[in-house]
Amino acid sequence: MEITSFYPVLMVDDVAEAARFYREELGFEVTFEADWYVSLRFDGGELAILDRTHETIPHGFRQPVSGLLLNVEVPDAAAEHARLVAERGLAERLPLRDEAFGQRHFIVEAPGGVLIDVIEPIEPSAEFAAAYGS
Repeated sequence: MEITSFYPVLMVDDVAEAARFYREELGFEVTFEADWYVSLRFDGGELAILDRTHETIPHGFRQPVSGLLLNVEVPDAAAEHARLVAERGLAERLPLRDEAFGQRHFIVEAPGGVLIDVIEPIEPSAEFAAAYGS
């Protein structure tokens, strides 16, 4: 298989609300927009939002998003925490903290029940350093 692109498509109840979140809070740009589907992009990737009841989704698979965590790497997690949680009032699901495995991060909830893990890579502890490849 020759893959030319790969990106997640989030099936949600409110396409406009979810697309607004990814544009305004995370800086995505719209590449296609209809009332049932929005394609978004930023310099490092793509994401699409789809009305979960759309006819292209097979019956039996039209459930809303569940159990999904999207990682977003940033240069300064503390600054993004201040912006997204303190200033913008997003629902914080995990407070800002440092992890021994090499992350400073926090988790907020996006529309549709998607969790956004905002991550700044930091030096891992000696215990985890050996787990990283070269």
